[in-house]
Amino acid sequence: MTDSSGSTDVPSSDGTQLRCLVTGATGYIGGRLVPALLQAGHQVRCLVRTPRKLRDYPWAGRVEIEQGDVVDAASVRAAMEGMDVAYYLVHALGSGRGFEETDRRAARIFGEQARAAGLRRIVYLGGLTPAGVPERELSPHLRSRAEVGRILLDSGVPTAVLRAAVVIGSGSASFEILRHLTERLPVMITPSWVRTSIQPVAVRDVVRYLVGCAVLPESVNRTFDIGGPDVMTYRDMMQRYARIAGLPHRVILPVPVLTPGLSSHWIGLVTPVPRSIARPLAESLRHEVVCHEQDITRYVPDPPGGPIAFDQALRLALQRIQEARVDTRWSSAAVPGAPSDPLPTDPDWSGGSLYRDERELTVPAPPDALWRVIEGIGGENGWYSFPLAWAVRGWLDRFVGGVGLRRGRRDAQRLRVGDSLDFWRVEEIIPGRLLRLRAEMRLPGPAWLELSVGHDDCGRTVYRQRALFHPRGLLGHAYWWSISPFHSAVFGGMARNITAAARVVPSRTAPS
Repeated sequence: MTDSSGSTDVPSSDGTQLRCLVTGATGYIGGRLVPALLQAGHQVRCLVRTPRKLRDYPWAGRVEIEQGDVVDAASVRAAMEGMDVAYYLVHALGSGRGFEETDRRAARIFGEQARAAGLRRIVYLGGLTPAGVPERELSPHLRSRAEVGRILLDSGVPTAVLRAAVVIGSGSASFEILRHLTERLPVMITPSWVRTSIQPVAVRDVVRYLVGCAVLPESVNRTFDIGGPDVMTYRDMMQRYARIAGLPHRVILPVPVLTPGLSSHWIGLVTPVPRSIARPLAESLRHEVVCHEQDITRYVPDPPGGPIAFDQALRLALQRIQEARVDTRWSSAAVPGAPSDPLPTDPDWSGGSLYRDERELTVPAPPDALWRVIEGIGGENGWYSFPLAWAVRGWLDRFVGGVGLRRGRRDAQRLRVGDSLDFWRVEEIIPGRLLRLRAEMRLPGPAWLELSVGHDDCGRTVYRQRALFHPRGLLGHAYWWSISPFHSAVFGGMARNITAAARVVPSRTAPS
């Protein structure tokens, strides 16, 4: 396994090669678990709704990829055929008010199909719940996680339920919230939960435990609490982050009036993490979340240096970010409710109206220079357009519960299919030729943005840009026509500025 440190502390499989099914492989934990399982000598099959999202992962050629959904019993059963162990790393968090029922139904299907397929083990990563707190008083997020764990434990298949509190690692939602709150706010008026005791755990240790659970004895059917060696308050976590990041001591003033709902707005305002994800994380911290036992070490022994301490986890995550080597991010998983169908290839658009804004410019620059600008778009590099217009659109999106512009990029220079890119997601990338983005902002219909490199009849480099929008109902049509007057400034400016930037980019012999 390689996380923030590049270390490879993967539990030995003692020569036992297991066939492992991983759900949630496009997510933050799943995307790190798969290569760790491969390194441990296991075979891996991934069950994903959109197989093309795994295409550009460095390990994609070493795994089987099965298309399906955990709420579809037939596809789950097909994916489990011939497997020994199944990892359940999915949840319906943020998918709407019915997410608890969706989680419940998916867990039942998974357990039933695992039993029918004769699997040896299920491994599930859930949330750490506070001791002595009635389940009805827990947040819906934690309550659902606990229920999923019970359903899997009662499935008739030996199950290991790992329960973690705050996961610290490069790209994790918890780390990004901590990092941005601490870096951006030297003085903070904070919710009272910053004084609650927490036991964070490094993502590398989470993955190590997950891998180790593949070879648990068949008699083991229980929950395990997993955490790092440090117990502290969130306030302590912010101060320790400030020290390690070289920032001045932060002034933190807890107040009792910030409810989880208000806290999520506060987090959404300051950090890249949207309110839909921030709220369950904030709600989870209302009560003390520390490990009640450390029994997992009887089956998955700690490495010689022990589990990773909090300060070291921060250093490793920051190093990974500075080196632009973040393997997965919290935004790796698709935004619930966002359109997922790819742009249809039928130019006549048999599905109804399709509005277009198309631009084409000749560029006095080599194709690879233009491509480097295209692939580097978004994040810190911006959108080569009217900045205020993009900023306002991002603010409006966050105001209505969307992701906004601040998700940034996983890598400052390279993109792969499935990467989040501010309020877009990479739907297709053909190196040197095409970048297609699908919108994940709140819109009355799906939208795409295509940027491509071509040639004209004279062999000159040509930049082509298409913005496409498929309206849903009258509101969708009204939306397009209301923003049409700004297209010249936004999309026209983007085309002109991208081509201008390409003229000053040093050429390379081949596109990356």
